[in-house]
Amino acid sequence: MHAIGIATDSHASLPPDVAKQLNIRILPMPFTIDGQDYLEGVDLTREEFFARQAAGADIATSQPSPSTVMALWDEMLLTHEQILYMPISSGLSGSCSTATALAQDEPYLGRVFVVDNGRVASPLYQSILDARYLEEKGLTAPQIKAALESVRDQVSIYIAVETLTYLQKGGRISSAAAAVGTLLNIKPILKLATGKLESHKKARGFRKAQELMLEAIREDLAIRFREQHARGDVFLIAAGSADEAATAAWFEQITAAFPGMPLLYADLSMGVSCHTGPGALAVGLSIRPRI
Repeated sequence: MHAIGIATDSHASLPPDVAKQLNIRILPMPFTIDGQDYLEGVDLTREEFFARQAAGADIATSQPSPSTVMALWDEMLLTHEQILYMPISSGLSGSCSTATALAQDEPYLGRVFVVDNGRVASPLYQSILDARYLEEKGLTAPQIKAALESVRDQVSIYIAVETLTYLQKGGRISSAAAAVGTLLNIKPILKLATGKLESHKKARGFRKAQELMLEAIREDLAIRFREQHARGDVFLIAAGSADEAATAAWFEQITAAFPGMPLLYADLSMGVSCHTGPGALAVGLSIRPRI
């Protein structure tokens, strides 16, 4: 039994077997599709989600209710003195801010510590692994929270999308830009920086977009994270909403480009996939905090 309880939400895309092995609780994130409520991974599978998305369904993301969050904490506090709650970045969802406010009141004050280190998908998955690593080194929950948040800005993840349709629906690009981009086969590359999705570059064709993402990782390893890479604190991560064949081919490209570096993969959550659509691929780097 771990001394510190850890909970996250389904945006971490933590595989059930890994969650069970590490004793991680996962809070499913709510969705509304054509006016009907769903919970990710509970009554809505990824296959169903992408089928509804492709059919043009009206999909809206939401955040768990305060009562749902508190019910999870109450249950975990029966068996743990301290809890680390690691939700999706506050830059991408209001659920982190809500949880932070809840943790300031009794009976959670001083027992529940909400981590906001700007992570989602595979970076959040890696942070959970880092949290367990830091626990094994003897750190307390507030110390782990401080350590994880100290490297908030030390992450890179680049995401290429197959279609501009869903960026347009989410208001991230205009209808005119989407139309021109589609006509010219322009594939935007997004960057997850400090918890927010930002524009990075544009490429002619998806293959070129993949090449540019790998170039960006090489540059980050050589310059931005040179010292961390030299001491072994850099982790190679990937994410996506593509099918199995495209994901496998992407794995091969990444491992060929960075031989010897272990690769951690997580599906893009349904919430992120609302904006990227199907077929998106990502690659990035995460830095483990020093102690």
